[in-house]
Amino acid sequence: MADPMRIRAQAAGDKATVRVLMSHEMETGQRKDSAGKTIPAWFIQDVSASHNGKPVFSAQWGPAVSKNPFLQFNVKGAKAGDKIAVTWTDNKGDKRTDEATVS
Repeated sequence: MADPMRIRAQAAGDKATVRVLMSHEMETGQRKDSAGKTIPAWFIQDVSASHNGKPVFSAQWGPAVSKNPFLQFNVKGAKAGDKIAVTWTDNKGDKRTDEATVS
C-alpha cells in the first residue's frame, strides 16, 4: 500500500483551498532499467475528492504526471470542521483514500 497523502485544507471566506501531496512512483512505461528492460507503466489514473461525502472533484490522469504529484483545488461552501476526502486509483488497481479536516 502507498504512503498516506498529505492533505491540507484551509478555509478563507466561503471557500476552502485544498492542497494534496500524493506519494506514488508514476512510471510512464517508457524508461528502461540498468539491464535494458522496459519498466512497466504504473501511474495514477483516477483522482476524486469529496466534501462531507458529496463529490466535488474528479480527474483522469495519464503517465505524463510527475512522480509524487501535487494537486490544489478550491471547494465552495466549505468551512472549518468540514471533512475533505481524496481518493486515487492507479492502473494496477491499487487504491488510496485519505481525509483531512478543514481548518
